[in-house]
Amino acid sequence: MNLEPLAAFHVELDPIIDLGDSPWGRRRVINIVGGSFEGPRLSGTVLPGGADWQVLHADGMASVDTRYTLRTHDGAHLFISTSGVRHGPPSVLERLSLGEPVDPGEYYFRLFCRFETGDERYLWLNRTLAVASAARTADAVRYDAYTLT
Repeated sequence: MNLEPLAAFHVELDPIIDLGDSPWGRRRVINIVGGSFEGPRLSGTVLPGGADWQVLHADGMASVDTRYTLRTHDGAHLFISTSGVRHGPPSVLERLSLGEPVDPGEYYFRLFCRFETGDERYLWLNRTLAVASAARTADAVRYDAYTLT
């Protein structure tokens, strides 16, 4: 198995909406308000709409579950869903929650990415799995996605 660079994503976020405790942990929703992506085979804009329906667990780990829409540079529309985890030392997670800059090497944030489209130019994405290494900033998530070949 090999990794091929797909795109670097910059996903802009609204502030966290805290829905409170659920049987699985503390449920949070973070709305997606825009962004961009750029790579060798895929580039364009992250459209407003969609969200991260996240669960914050008692040990501080966040389970990530996003769904949103991309528009490519040539006008195709793609659905993307990501699932993953973010965890690290409590002091690092506290700095992240305060919106402070944190070196992504200080915590673990990985994603699994799936795509869906009916656009003939991008049908290959329907059959492609991708993984990503991510970083959280005060108002965005940045991640580098790689296809599994």
